Amino acid sequence: MGVFRGINVLLCKLILYRAQGPFSSKSTPYIRFFILFKPRNLSKKILAVPTNIITGFLGVGKTSAILHLLKHKPADERWAVLVNEFGEIGVDGSLFQGQHAEDKGVFIREVPGGCMCCAASLPMQIALNLLLARAKPDRLLIEPTGLGHPVEVLQVLSEDHYRDVLSIQKILTLVDARKLADKRYTEHATFNQQIAIADIVVGNKQDLYDPGDKIRLESYVKDSIKDSGASKAKVVFTEQGILKPDLLIGKTAATSHAVHKHLDPAQPINLNEVPMPECGYIKAVNQGEGFESVGWRFDVSKLFDRDKVFGFLSSLSVERMKAIFITQQGIFGYNLTSDALTEIELDDCLESRIEIIATRVNEEWEAQLLACVNGQG
Repeated sequence: MGVFRGINVLLCKLILYRAQGPFSSKSTPYIRFFILFKPRNLSKKILAVPTNIITGFLGVGKTSAILHLLKHKPADERWAVLVNEFGEIGVDGSLFQGQHAEDKGVFIREVPGGCMCCAASLPMQIALNLLLARAKPDRLLIEPTGLGHPVEVLQVLSEDHYRDVLSIQKILTLVDARKLADKRYTEHATFNQQIAIADIVVGNKQDLYDPGDKIRLESYVKDSIKDSGASKAKVVFTEQGILKPDLLIGKTAATSHAVHKHLDPAQPINLNEVPMPECGYIKAVNQGEGFESVGWRFDVSKLFDRDKVFGFLSSLSVERMKAIFITQQGIFGYNLTSDALTEIELDDCLESRIEIIATRVNEEWEAQLLACVNGQG
């Protein structure tokens, strides 16, 4: 595993060195080196891996749905998950790994830092290639960030060098039908693209719906498909992200026509690989699609007070929050949506991390977090 991590860091550094702007002829040697590592060299052993994109807007329950699918995967199969996060500090990968281990046939890799097809296009492909090489999976699940563009993700996966390696199957889009009353969602291009590309639209959190919400979602999907010219999508309903594995089976009807331009081709530094400074934490910010994010990594030596952490997280009024904290009582994962703050105990993690997405970042959050460190405040 260390070898793969080293290759990943090396490739990222080579690409970052030349990719400060649009690719030029000077970047050709490094791009060629990267292409040599693309899956065409893996295709002798890895062929037609069933691949599903599981998308949906912020807080809709994508991660819960994937965790449920992993829990019910065939015991003799190896499944891989490529997860993308809007924030620069990756949390989802640690949440997955804290509940599913590679010796159980589950392999995880994350691509933090925004839409994986835009700001992190090459890191996405590097991460995917390394994941395929390590896992040699029987199925691949891809979770774009809730603010990501699934059409462009599909476009990357449909490129020639993946044609024999991946078999693109059903695309699932999770939607909270209650959000259809909020123009921040219905007027958001990414929200509508996620619905238009879907083979199956999953109305999640149905236990929280008001009368008429299901009909409203079915009508919205029908109108979205009519406007986009996409194929007819099936609409199903569930709660707590419970999905039947057979929803994954079958070829997608979606096509990969790009609908937005990559405005910033510069590649971001992967802050999940940066050594921890003497202060014991790293902060990272990001913005786009009408939202801002802020995240922190904390050195493993920083032990958090569980009660203080829960109090701080409970006080947040934000679009989305995910975190893992090492406390005196153990390791806990946290998930905050508009509905609730949940806490689960995890088996393991390397360090404490938190990522917050909001319309505006509060500069006081850092001091409040540091006050949650055991012995502080």
